[in-house]
Amino acid sequence: MILLRYFTRQVFQVTFAVSLILLVVSFTSRFLQYLADAVAGQMTTDILLMLMAYRLPEFLLIIVPFAFFLAILLTYGRMYAENELVVLHACGFSRKKLLGMTMIFAVILTSGLAFLSLYVAPAGLQQTEALRQSQNELTEIDLIVAGQFQEFARGARVTYAESISQTAVGRQLNNAFVVLRDPNPPEGESGLRMMVAEIARPVLDSATGRRFMLLENGHFYDGTPGTADYAVTAFEEQGILLPDQSSIAPILEEKAMPTLALIGSDEPGHIAELQWRISVILLIPVLTLIAVPLSRVDPRQGRFARLVPAALLYGLYFMLLQVSRDAMEDGDLPATVGLWWVHLVFAGAGLWLFLRERPRPKSRLRTVRAGAA
Repeated sequence: MILLRYFTRQVFQVTFAVSLILLVVSFTSRFLQYLADAVAGQMTTDILLMLMAYRLPEFLLIIVPFAFFLAILLTYGRMYAENELVVLHACGFSRKKLLGMTMIFAVILTSGLAFLSLYVAPAGLQQTEALRQSQNELTEIDLIVAGQFQEFARGARVTYAESISQTAVGRQLNNAFVVLRDPNPPEGESGLRMMVAEIARPVLDSATGRRFMLLENGHFYDGTPGTADYAVTAFEEQGILLPDQSSIAPILEEKAMPTLALIGSDEPGHIAELQWRISVILLIPVLTLIAVPLSRVDPRQGRFARLVPAALLYGLYFMLLQVSRDAMEDGDLPATVGLWWVHLVFAGAGLWLFLRERPRPKSRLRTVRAGAA
């Protein structure tokens, strides 16, 4: 029991540290992508943290198995390098017991990972997609960032606002600049029209339900850039028709579907997603079977001797799972084979590594020595 607590504490501490490092790196990369979308006017900044929170379970499903795999290699590699495990093996603590004690912690971790994979992660992805789709209800004025030129409607409009203020009727753009580009202008015309206004605000036509950007106290410029041939018109109010709101479509993507909805489905994509969620759960016990014998190093090699081969092995494992999943979705791989063959191959490799490291029986050693004499 003392050894169990000791090994569990050592592996848990390293797993937590490695997971935290990998999580920070993944979060930073994803947050920068979302921030770039917000700056480009594709979403508002107030949902960024919510998006990251909903994506957290999905990140953990990828990070935790790899972190646990590295934790076993680092922890046991250090103990082999410092001869701790060598002494324990000499005192009767077999490698089989070491694997069994590690599997106890692996089963506990697998239980938590199963809850994330089967329930929490799909629910988080569903909330993420709902937030992303809800951005379609926003007007351009809601997405404008002060001091940024932003394109809308695939470049048909470019909008700029010096500052933004909140009023009783909603957001208001101050010192707004709008460029309208006609993709098919009449012959001899540039198709560019520019408007500068003191303020711009959203307006809803109650009769038709259409949305407008209402510009007030400004000037309208119509002409060809690079020439002095411009028509300048002053206006008190000028409306720009905005696109209709997109209705939020139901979220049917396999990744966001509840696990119960996937069970019993005949769709290849649904079967592939269900097997993927189960495969993420199986990663930890299979990797444990590989990591325990792989962590054995000679004192002269050091604790980091197996990290590079282990990282390549994990990358191959994960890549084969993804390739098999894509093949199932395309109908090129039968569901009976599915992702299971990948787990069987790597579990077999782990079993082979474990059996290969077993010490030979003493009786056999005596026979060999006697024959040599």
